[in-house]
Amino acid sequence: MPCNQESGCGSQVCRASIWHLTDPRLSYPTPRELLPEDEEALLTSAKEFLEHYYSSIKRLDTESHRARWESVRRDVHLTGTYDLTETELTFGAKLAWRNSARCIGRIQWAKLQVFDARHVTTAQGMFEALCNHIKYGTNKGNIRSAATIFCQRKPGQGDYRIWNAQLISYAGYRNMEDGTVIGDPATVEFTEVCQKLGWVGAGTRFDLLPLVIQASNRLYPEVFTLPPELVMEVPLHHPTYDWFAELGLRWYALPAVSSMAFDCGGLQFTAVPFNGWYMTTEIATRDLGDTHRYNQLEIVAKRMGLDTRTHSSLWKDRAVIEINAAVLYSYQKMNVTIVDHHTASESFMKHMETEFRLRGGCPAEWVWIVPPTSGSLTPVFHQEMVCYSLKPSFEYQEVAWKNFQWDEEDTNTGSALGLLAVGRSAGGRRVKYRFKEVARAVKFTSNLFGKALQRRIKAAILYATETGKSEKYAHMLAELFNHAFNAQVMCMADYDVINLEHEALVMIVTSTFGNGDPPENGEAFAREVRGMANNHHSHHPIATQPKYQLGSSKTGTPLLNRVLNRDQHSLRSFSFDQLQQPSVDSLGPLSNVRFAVFALGSSAYPNFCGFGLYIDDLLGSLGGERLASVICGDELSGQEQTFKSWAQQVFHTACETFCLEDDVNIDDVSATLRRDLITSDTVRFAIVNSQEKPILDIVAGLSQTHAKNVTECPVVFNVTLAKDIDGRKTVHVGLKITSQWINGTRNSATSAVTYEPGDHIGIFAVNDEALVTGLIDRLGINSTLPPDGPLQLQTLAEQKVDGGKTWQNQERLPACSFRTLLSHYLDITTPASQTLLALLAAHASSEEDKRRLQLLATDASEYEDWKHWGFPHLLETLLEFPSVAIDAALLVSQLPLLQPRFYSISSSPLIDPLQIDITAAVIAFKTQGGEGPMHYGVCSSYLSQVNEGDKIQCFFRSAPNFHLPTEIERPVVMVGPGTGVAPFRGFWQHKQALQSKGKEMGPMLLFTGYRSPDCDLFVEEKSTMVASGILDYAFLALSRHPPVRKTYVQDKLLEAAPLVYRMLTQQMGHFYVCGDCAMAEDVANTLRMVFQKAGGLNAEESDDFLMQLRNERRYQEDIFGITYRAPDTVNANRRQQ
Repeated sequence: MPCNQESGCGSQVCRASIWHLTDPRLSYPTPRELLPEDEEALLTSAKEFLEHYYSSIKRLDTESHRARWESVRRDVHLTGTYDLTETELTFGAKLAWRNSARCIGRIQWAKLQVFDARHVTTAQGMFEALCNHIKYGTNKGNIRSAATIFCQRKPGQGDYRIWNAQLISYAGYRNMEDGTVIGDPATVEFTEVCQKLGWVGAGTRFDLLPLVIQASNRLYPEVFTLPPELVMEVPLHHPTYDWFAELGLRWYALPAVSSMAFDCGGLQFTAVPFNGWYMTTEIATRDLGDTHRYNQLEIVAKRMGLDTRTHSSLWKDRAVIEINAAVLYSYQKMNVTIVDHHTASESFMKHMETEFRLRGGCPAEWVWIVPPTSGSLTPVFHQEMVCYSLKPSFEYQEVAWKNFQWDEEDTNTGSALGLLAVGRSAGGRRVKYRFKEVARAVKFTSNLFGKALQRRIKAAILYATETGKSEKYAHMLAELFNHAFNAQVMCMADYDVINLEHEALVMIVTSTFGNGDPPENGEAFAREVRGMANNHHSHHPIATQPKYQLGSSKTGTPLLNRVLNRDQHSLRSFSFDQLQQPSVDSLGPLSNVRFAVFALGSSAYPNFCGFGLYIDDLLGSLGGERLASVICGDELSGQEQTFKSWAQQVFHTACETFCLEDDVNIDDVSATLRRDLITSDTVRFAIVNSQEKPILDIVAGLSQTHAKNVTECPVVFNVTLAKDIDGRKTVHVGLKITSQWINGTRNSATSAVTYEPGDHIGIFAVNDEALVTGLIDRLGINSTLPPDGPLQLQTLAEQKVDGGKTWQNQERLPACSFRTLLSHYLDITTPASQTLLALLAAHASSEEDKRRLQLLATDASEYEDWKHWGFPHLLETLLEFPSVAIDAALLVSQLPLLQPRFYSISSSPLIDPLQIDITAAVIAFKTQGGEGPMHYGVCSSYLSQVNEGDKIQCFFRSAPNFHLPTEIERPVVMVGPGTGVAPFRGFWQHKQALQSKGKEMGPMLLFTGYRSPDCDLFVEEKSTMVASGILDYAFLALSRHPPVRKTYVQDKLLEAAPLVYRMLTQQMGHFYVCGDCAMAEDVANTLRMVFQKAGGLNAEESDDFLMQLRNERRYQEDIFGITYRAPDTVNANRRQQ
């Protein structure tokens, strides 16, 4: 073995217990002055780090990796350096802790909270960041690991340095006459440096040292006294020796190293304070027990009555154990995080085992890992270790003040003023900051820390939506969180999931599509997070896994079906008894992420808020820490008020979590949710010159507004299929399509298939012309703006560059006429939200109108009664409150978008690949308990009035979980009362077309139900299908046709129980349900009864078999929501509550 002068190792002895291998990367660094790397070395290190980073996220050699590498190379060639992204920085810092060979507590490396402070350029700013670090890390005693990273070393610039070895430490005062020390002998030299800079301590054993900070742009350091209330200290007591308290010993709660550098990707960060929490022996054995520190062993031993004159009394051993007992007892009594050396050693062994499994090794320096007390009693003592250096890493660097060039003036002692900060101006002139200035700088106010944290702590707010409501709530949440955080709103579809594990704070606002599926723009996010969970659980089989099965407590309806991509290994395969917190040896990838979920939905669906519940459970299973339990907002009962209450709770908890509760006025900030963010002074309509700016046609405008592939389809026919004595009508509409209209389908030159039976079409309705004209008249548009001239909605926005304000086009609405906005883009039939009612109240001149509107806007119960009694559209609301005079632009800015309505396609492309049929029940109902005005469904009414040749704006939506089985010989059982028969018409047409080509499909059973025979749909066609053998059985249930006994499809299912059970069990058939959510729940319950009646299964076995069918994707649902029965549903829900 070669001799190593730095460590003192020779050819026959290793004094440092370090193996120095021939590879220079495998030798642990000694304290040194970091030298900047040349360009070639920098690029080599950067390339290696980026490969490591992109490998970790499974994107090595992808386009994004190559683009990032080219960007780094370009920056290095131009500037001599480059910047890490925030995600790369966080990844590197966590990895540096993981690579720290001298740290016994590395098992927690994934939970490191990284604060990016690279934007800070002044010593004052650094001090503010360090104060926040101390406050966050201390967390009232519940210590949290954190690192604050200041700007890296750059060519031609000075370093950012923190002169202190630790952010918190005690002074050591040397008596110049006898050499004795009051305080901590380890800090004597640095204490003298602080005194030279003008600081004067109280001269006690436990004086907190100030922070000495040097910014890159300053020639001289600046001194800042830590506010006493910021530093948590623990007076030491003994569990049995009362006299121990008389020793007057104490220690601080937070161990924060501040003198080391962070080396990552060839970049050197010279100011990177980081902290974990204490192990008992660090304080008791080393800080208090070492002879060159506080040297308390002999004092304690004598108070214990031990003979300190001879080693044979083992007084040192017995005294150090009691000091350890006192430290552990005192910290635990004050609820301050600390770990004993036995527990720490065992956790390190688990970490080491995991590292060998995942990385093939674990760098460890034996002399640092083995505790200084009872070492041989811990497992690490007997463990062979290899010490080597990996990058990224925390490195020792020369002590900042050792080689500092003091001028002659500095040789004098500082001012006698107690709290004095001394610095230099940019030109080197000495500057003195008096007490008031320092006190003002360190005062904890919302301005100081609010602004600092707004730049530093990112709050990622992710939403997924079908109607836009989740997006609206997400932006409301961002307005609230921006008072203390850097809130960034993103659609799940636009979010890169690789960033998720490096986020500090994540809020999810999401709706659920149908009966448990994700919104379309949430599918990829769910799939990728599920992949993250699969990968984690494959490496950590004992780690927490999600308990929430993909089904609700009511019916177990499938959830996230579209996410599964027809993979039989569905998310449902993960089911566990209870959700547990991850143990320290199985920390999930999101163990450092705090999150909260607000789920939107309708309680009319059996799988109420299913997707939001699933995401909450999934994030928790990956180790995420909940800020609050998931909350479900019911669109049928006070959803907006529920959201506002949740938002305030989560904001308050987030502020507490990041130690901001004292710095933010929660009540004032919460008022954000109650005030109007847009006023008549900040929104307007601008008249557009169509010659200067082209006006989009309806198709292009809808495509842009809704981010859909919208097209126009001419109407081929529109016929009335059925009409009962009560006037209920069902229409059958045919649309001509082009072979290329479905974006992303399997079209090819040899295939004319444009869709599959079971798929959906999204229809953009047009609002009733009389309603639109009534609103134009009520708002007085004719007297202020041209209702049919092109207008552009604009808002007054602040410029980020100069802080000025300018009018900007509101992106969600295109330039068009006011009439077109009301007709095609805005929802004017849904009852006004409570937020909109509050806005109307602010513009009501009548006190009675104002009082009533304010009541509706604030009282959820009153609002729900008003909403479901009259179901008033916008014109009715404005007429109900005649004194409301609101600017049209302001009103339009607050109205929701008119959302598309989805219909199951009721045809097969094998019959005509260029035609799609729609079957729609026309919704018409009287409000106010049947005594009010007639209201109509927006889209169904629109469809009932279109004529042949009219063009309808629409788009395609695949429904892969409601397609016919790929094994066409399997039986198909179809249950579709009312217009639920629509997709099944496509099914039987498909079978008819295949059989005409000589292909045999399995048997088909159809169960339909109507009030009376007059309502029966496709009567002749069904008869023909039965006669030709396409439909093996067609069961019809009639519920309002005396003297025939009232029956429902559920009754017919029970009658055919043996046949249905045989098809599902012996022939591996598929069961399809299409209809409203209440019916679907009843059918699921009836099917359980079928299993019990025909198969002899008990209740539990029936549940299991139904779940099996779902897992095998042989029980499939296409469920739509409630319509005019909403008031009944709401009242039923209230009774249940």
